[in-house]
Amino acid sequence: MNITSTQTGMSYAGAQADTATKSAFANSDFETFLRMLTVQMQNQDPLNPIDSADYAVQLATFSGVEQAVRTNQLLESLQSQFGLLGMAQLAGWVGQEARAAAPVFFDGTPVTLSPDPAASADRAVLVVRDAQGRVVSREDLPVSTAPYEWAGTDATGAALPQGIYTLTLESYFSDVLLESEPVESYAQILEARGGVDGTRLVLRGGIEVPADSVTALRMH
Repeated sequence: MNITSTQTGMSYAGAQADTATKSAFANSDFETFLRMLTVQMQNQDPLNPIDSADYAVQLATFSGVEQAVRTNQLLESLQSQFGLLGMAQLAGWVGQEARAAAPVFFDGTPVTLSPDPAASADRAVLVVRDAQGRVVSREDLPVSTAPYEWAGTDATGAALPQGIYTLTLESYFSDVLLESEPVESYAQILEARGGVDGTRLVLRGGIEVPADSVTALRMH
């Protein structure tokens, strides 16, 4: 879902409600323990009563468990609040362009690439693959880290159809392949999502990337 201040507030309220529910369960467990202890005292053998030290051990054990439960609840509450704070900060990212090594969505508009050829390379080749993994284009790029506007054309110069493409930069030295690495590109951020595996950003074309994989931001 898209991040809004109202939804952030609702999420915070939900986290508080969840913590309150867990606290209620802890109180219920404590009351249950007291009832069991009372029944145990009432039904003990008068000729062989339970040693008071045993009661002290039971109380101390339960107290330790209860404190551990409460500590875990506090940590979970803090984790939820920190997560919501992070999401609120990411709300400012929505609408900007993120640079990441991810597939690109091409719809006829040039895509800004950020190539990074090997330091000793004397030739750089951009390899373009479609969604089925087929190579649809190979073109020479300047051996430079300067931004490059990819026009989205095939080997004949014709525009590629709209879709998602994977871009790889091959670095050569004297026709020897040094490395083949994904190319970072810019794409507009449409949404930020939180999940068990961390925060993910949804880019144009529905492409998702982890928030921590973004290496640069710029205004759209």
